[in-house]
Amino acid sequence: MSKHENREEKRTGRRAPCILLRSSWQVVNIGDIAHTPGVLTLIERYIPDAEVILWASASLGEEVKAMEQKRFPRLSIVKGHIDSNGIASNQHLAAAIDRCDFLLHGSGPYLVATDNLQAFAVATSKPYGVFGITYAGNAAEKPVLDKAKFVYFRDSISLAKAVDDGIACPFMAFGPDGAFAADVRNEEKALRFLNEKQLEQGKYLCCIPRLRFTPYWKIQNTPFNEEKHLRNEQMKEHDHVLLREAIIAVVRETGLNILLCPEDRTQMEVGKEMIWERLPDDVRAHVVWREQFWLTDEALSVYVRSAGLFGNEMHSPIMCIGSGIPALVCRWVEQTSKGYMWRDIGLGDWLFDMDAAADRDRLVSEVMRIARYPDHAKSKALKAREYVRQCHAQMMRKLDEALRKSVENRDSSVSSG
Repeated sequence: MSKHENREEKRTGRRAPCILLRSSWQVVNIGDIAHTPGVLTLIERYIPDAEVILWASASLGEEVKAMEQKRFPRLSIVKGHIDSNGIASNQHLAAAIDRCDFLLHGSGPYLVATDNLQAFAVATSKPYGVFGITYAGNAAEKPVLDKAKFVYFRDSISLAKAVDDGIACPFMAFGPDGAFAADVRNEEKALRFLNEKQLEQGKYLCCIPRLRFTPYWKIQNTPFNEEKHLRNEQMKEHDHVLLREAIIAVVRETGLNILLCPEDRTQMEVGKEMIWERLPDDVRAHVVWREQFWLTDEALSVYVRSAGLFGNEMHSPIMCIGSGIPALVCRWVEQTSKGYMWRDIGLGDWLFDMDAAADRDRLVSEVMRIARYPDHAKSKALKAREYVRQCHAQMMRKLDEALRKSVENRDSSVSSG
């Protein structure tokens, strides 16, 4: 099934332990993309002898697939689904299910592949586990989480909710989002963009706009949602005015430039309307509005050369902290509890509730503190990264333990047979 498989079997006469990674939720958001290479990096780092097969969602396109396979050339990718009787929709998925020793659900906004895990349990007695999700009490997720070998929640509020709901999984703990470990790069594209826009390393901050609800109806075959649209319209000035104020202060008082950039495909338009076009002329001259969407590898190559990032998104800050770059997170009531992971990793004063006056009052000053004291901000980001890495190491030990036990059980079954 893969180059890895062939090499390992020829070298040792035994095949490598195999992890089937259910991930790759959608590709319109570089954060959703980042979940997959992040977890793949962790497996490569901590379980280097493992073969990994990515069970991707149907939306995975050739461009993102090429990015992932450039970084992980031994990676095999399958798509498809399992029906309620445990029958796979194609022979490649069926072979992957047969070959794997353990199914790992990657990090995500919730137990995205609930049905897949439930069907996997019907199709096979093999174990599965869950990495770095948010849990909000969805009743459909509980019986699947109950039977997992382990479940890691990416914020402490989710963990507490799971405990309160009586989820019976034998091991549950806080476990940071896998996207912290993403290390894909596209240096050529990033440097070409930065040179074109005259953005120098360490001399710009990144800012990401976002509406309360992503208007997926603009970028996917999704019905228009009038209620969400009206809420977006009602709150968009409230949710961006402080970002503009921070940009004005940074440009006028520190001389740093600003890169206004997207995390999803709807945000170029939002950034232009709510920030770029509303800036004073003298400030706008020092702000680059990125007009085109980008993939995770180019974005991360740009982020790591910045002095920091702030805005209304979650996973660009995650990728920044994972690379030791300062990052502030703004959130609001419509979002899940995922933002509280910032508090969990020691960055509570870099988390802002945009519906709370006290947090709004300190946002601009915190952005300015990063701009004025880059060494202090960098040190703080590196401390958070170290804690995340310690947590990831513990998570990977648990995965390795479950994987080896599954392999032993498989080998014992073969021997007894």
